[in-house]
Amino acid sequence: MEGAGDDIPDGWTAKVSRSSGQAYYVNRFTNESQWEKPTKPAQKPSSEKVQASHLLVKHRDSRRPASWRNNNITISKEEALEQLNKYMVQIESGERSFADLASEVSDCSSAKRCGDLGPFGRGQMQRPFEEATFALKVGEMSGVVDTDSGVHIILRTA
Repeated sequence: MEGAGDDIPDGWTAKVSRSSGQAYYVNRFTNESQWEKPTKPAQKPSSEKVQASHLLVKHRDSRRPASWRNNNITISKEEALEQLNKYMVQIESGERSFADLASEVSDCSSAKRCGDLGPFGRGQMQRPFEEATFALKVGEMSGVVDTDSGVHIILRTA
């Protein structure tokens, strides 16, 4: 992990994920972590929190192409997007609920909780995920959100 701890701003600690070997960063004040290398000194926690559920479809180019459902994910990003779009149609038509689909097909361990990620603040999720979630109104579902983890649909719950 050459250079992961070099030149990080005050208040942050660099660590290495045991599951992926990727560097991540911990705010010493809040003990909250993030994947993106911080560019500013760590700050005390913001009171602004959201809560969301998500449905994640990983693909072979995901940061860690394995999940509780499949130890070796080999589908392309295009195939993952096709699957995700089918799920969105099923949810929007009322054929399936977000919670049921997330618990059955999401590649995230949050599937055990119907996709619920619990409350989180800014800087705790990958930037595209965070921006999409904070932009949603409670009860609103996102379109496709693309991150290093894969492709997601997000449902803001609080």
